[in-house]
Amino acid sequence: MLGTTVNFIAIIIGGLAGVFFGKYFSDKLKETVIQGIALTVLVIGLQMALKTNNVLIVILSLVIGGVIGETIDIQARLNDLGQSLEKRFSSQGNGQFTKAFVTTSLIYCVGAMAIVGALEDGLNANHSILFAKSALDGITAIIFASSMGMGVIFSAVPVFLYQGSISLFAGSVQGLLSEAVVIEMSAVGGILIFGIGITMLGIKEIKVGNLLPGIFLTVPLVQLFDFFNF
Repeated sequence: MLGTTVNFIAIIIGGLAGVFFGKYFSDKLKETVIQGIALTVLVIGLQMALKTNNVLIVILSLVIGGVIGETIDIQARLNDLGQSLEKRFSSQGNGQFTKAFVTTSLIYCVGAMAIVGALEDGLNANHSILFAKSALDGITAIIFASSMGMGVIFSAVPVFLYQGSISLFAGSVQGLLSEAVVIEMSAVGGILIFGIGITMLGIKEIKVGNLLPGIFLTVPLVQLFDFFNF
């Protein structure tokens, strides 16, 4: 849990720095920087997605995961949580807090570094991946919080719960997460990250939260495809 704890603290410190010092950044500067980050998010997502060894697994994971996520309506639940936090902790009251919370929570949780880093953290006490992620998340938290507000700080909570859960249960799932599984999980995660970038740029709002189950569906699908030699 050390790597996850450091990641949690880094986001909070970066978010606080952005909130308190963001007033010194002009709106144009904030908008330009966010657009730059959004473009980088697109590239990172695309790079991850292209590493897939079986695009059919990715398609099925997203389709079935989308059905499950839409039925549960994960995105709405994330929005509700963000709005609840906004009412309690923020004076913004314009939905910006919720947008910041949901967007940054997804960015920080969806990706290879979050999954692989948490596994290494729990299985081998190797914290290096999450330490690197902490540095990246802390820096981006400064930028996000300077333009989007306090919601960014609270995204540290789902990061802690998500990565911490993976670390704690790493031993029990070790046999399921082969290299092939991790590759496909990262590929699906990459597509979701690409979707986040599209939303950040204002091109179209994509319900990335409702597609999240697709990441975990890669586990049984990879095993199924291996069994039938697809």
